[in-house]
Amino acid sequence: MNPFDFPGSPRRGDAHRGDAHHPWARFSSWLECVCVVTFDLELGQAIEMVFPHDVKLTEKEKSSICYLSFPDSYSGGLGDTQFSFRLRQSVGRRAWRLREDIYNRDAPPTLQVLTHRHTHIPGHLQCPQPPHGPPASTFPPSLHKGPQPPQGCPKSSAGANVPLGQTGSHWGRPTPTGADRLPLGRTGSHWGRPTPTGADRLPLGQTGSHWGRPASPWKHARVRIPSRTDQSGGSPVRQTGQQVLPAPTVLPSVHELDLFRCFQPVLVHLHMLWELMLLGEPLVVMAPSPTVSSETVLALISIISPLRTCCDFRPYFTVHDSEFREFTTRTQAPPSVVLGVTNPFFIKTFQNWPHIVRLGETKMAGDLPKQVKVKKLSKLKTLDTKPGIYTAFKTFLHKDKILIKRLLKGIQRKRPPEVQTSILRQHLLELTQSFINPLERYMASLMPLQRSVTPWKTPPQIRPFSREDFLSTLDLAGPPLTSGLKGDWTGLYRKFFRSPNFDGWYRHRHKEMTQKLESLHLVALGDADLMSWTREKSEVEIVDFILKLREKLNKARRQQLQVKDGVLEKLETSIAAAVGLLPAALQPLFP
Repeated sequence: MNPFDFPGSPRRGDAHRGDAHHPWARFSSWLECVCVVTFDLELGQAIEMVFPHDVKLTEKEKSSICYLSFPDSYSGGLGDTQFSFRLRQSVGRRAWRLREDIYNRDAPPTLQVLTHRHTHIPGHLQCPQPPHGPPASTFPPSLHKGPQPPQGCPKSSAGANVPLGQTGSHWGRPTPTGADRLPLGRTGSHWGRPTPTGADRLPLGQTGSHWGRPASPWKHARVRIPSRTDQSGGSPVRQTGQQVLPAPTVLPSVHELDLFRCFQPVLVHLHMLWELMLLGEPLVVMAPSPTVSSETVLALISIISPLRTCCDFRPYFTVHDSEFREFTTRTQAPPSVVLGVTNPFFIKTFQNWPHIVRLGETKMAGDLPKQVKVKKLSKLKTLDTKPGIYTAFKTFLHKDKILIKRLLKGIQRKRPPEVQTSILRQHLLELTQSFINPLERYMASLMPLQRSVTPWKTPPQIRPFSREDFLSTLDLAGPPLTSGLKGDWTGLYRKFFRSPNFDGWYRHRHKEMTQKLESLHLVALGDADLMSWTREKSEVEIVDFILKLREKLNKARRQQLQVKDGVLEKLETSIAAAVGLLPAALQPLFP
């Protein structure tokens, strides 16, 4: 059970009520908690402190955090380290404290919250290197941040500039009032709720005063969560005329990675990876470090945007993970999950997996990064496995050679990485939209006509999705209309229908269309003369009408249905008038 969900807790209900007594009330909408993990070569690793101090982690969660934090012996370097992970949360913990219905209304599909999928907590590790290096027997402490957005963590390079990750080693030990000793502890109550469309200003505190130096001006970051109306790539945060010193750390997007840097060694096989992600195929990424592993996994699940990824993923996975046996069993087919690993032991363990991407240190072949090759799974050796994509997968579509040449020429001409990433992201966005648009058009054709929605009948049902009927529309309105790629589009759709991504897309669209029908029905009821209808009905029919209409109004408010202004109020008035038609003995039953 979450420690903040008990009655009277400052985090329960409206967070503003607890701000005076608990400065972390609004902060918890962004982060589950921040942990400091100490590494000792003789004693092992342990969580030294947790902020907020009253967050209660289970022993299994603590163990998972410690093991995920430990820099395995196969990853070289002890410098500043950042990477992401996901750990299974304990049963009964409620990790999301945001009103997801309001948040989801404005957030893009890839950043919406799926309450029923809250089985794992996303986390981000920052391991700062002390100025004079770590002691001989310990590693630097690490910060674990459990961010709530579903897609992962802030992983842009700008994230390294946020003072939160640079001051953790100077925090004091937790006490009942220990929030005041945390550099951002006094600013937690000033953090607003995560809201798409707006730039959230996140104060981070005065960090200098904790190092025996004069206190520096208050630092803060400005984070913008994209809205569903934004184009890919987000938009920069507008700067106001007010001068703030020092300048804020601006993170225009909290979910988009440097795709070009992540995919440099596999650019010529990008379309194969796009198809694998679209179809929800099981895939293992073997990387030289947790940083490369997590960034590559997060980049892979983002390449089918704006389609929501409904497959599971682990940016960094270890042999100590509680789900290790579940993923490595050979008695059943591998699940639809993308795993990022660094331990060569997994080469032997995952030999039954159909797709393995083995990455090494980026090497240059002249002016261009050396591209890995597609190899047979039988070539996968336990020791000294060379970089490559080990798979028997045959792509349905042809490569876009023009895009590949454009990106490779951009490397030779020293084109800025930001421009390369923008080109790559725009191409992937258009490719995914070309694939999804025919599905969207067909799904819209299943929607009943608005004139069929009447106030005196229940809303009409959405017609069932027929795969064969959809495939018959591809000749006239298929992806070739908007995409230059040629290939077996029909075969790709047929396999997509069996993937978890199609199931998730269909459920989401069907829910949106059902809510639209409910909104149209409410409008029809609001425009109808309900009083004339109720005067001609019996008491039983009037009572049934009141109960059903009140239930419909409560459902509309819970789901935040979009209806015209004044419709819900007009229906409430109709309910009150209908109650007045009942005998006086029955009226108190409908307050």
